[in-house]
Order: sequence, then C-alpha cells, then structure tokens
Amino acid sequence: MHKKMILALAVFVSAIAACGPVDSTPKPLTDKQSVRLTKELSGKVAGEAVNCISDFNGANVIRISDDILLYRVSGRLVYKNTLRGGCPGLANDNDVIVTEQFGSQKCRGDLIKLVDRTTGIQGPVCSLGEFVPYRKNKTAG
Repeated sequence: MHKKMILALAVFVSAIAACGPVDSTPKPLTDKQSVRLTKELSGKVAGEAVNCISDFNGANVIRISDDILLYRVSGRLVYKNTLRGGCPGLANDNDVIVTEQFGSQKCRGDLIKLVDRTTGIQGPVCSLGEFVPYRKNKTAG
C-alpha cells in the first residue's frame, strides 16, 4: 500500500513538472480593455489598498482583463483587484467565476475558479490580490 502511494505521488509530481514553467507576467491591456477600465473608474480617485472587502452581489463583478477584476459596490465606489499571477481566459467572459472564500468577506489570497458554463468543467484556479477602492470625488457632482 505504501509503495502504491509513493508511486502515485511520483506520477502526480512528474505530470505537474511536465507542464513546464508558466509565464504569469500580465499582458498589457488592449485598447478596448483600457477604454473600459477608464470608463469604469472615470471621476473616481484611488484610495489605499485593503486586504478584504465585504461580500456583496456577485453580479457586480466586471472582467477587465485576465488579471484585473472590478467589484462595483455602487456608482460611487468600485474596488479594483489585480489578481496575483493573472487568470488565463478570465477576460473572455465565457466561464462562470466561482469564488472560494472563507467567511463573509472576499480577501487577498482567496481563490477564484473558472468553470465552463456548458460542461461544468473547471478551468484555471486563480488568486485575488489587494483591493484598491476607487471613490467618486465628493467635490465632483
């Protein structure tokens, strides 16, 4: 029994190693992505990054790119999250985002999974980064 477990572990590690190094460098935003990000954050000022935000309606998640998500709380407050290492295919908006979080907050380091809408097959698993609040300037109408 012990030999079978070691063999299974060796096969698993070999399979992972065969995948080779993964380039987690974020790609530059496309023109379309830049325009959308600018539109969503227009008139808002960045605040100091926080590790966690309260959970709210998940329908207000905006995919900007494979490494940037926006969490819209209201017309006055949006949190920008730059994922740690990116999330291949996130920008395509073809998959459902499933969040693995503990408690009533989304926090840096929580995992998100992409799941195919049609087949239910799980895709990449990615890690949230810090949340940067963007608030509408109080002096601007």
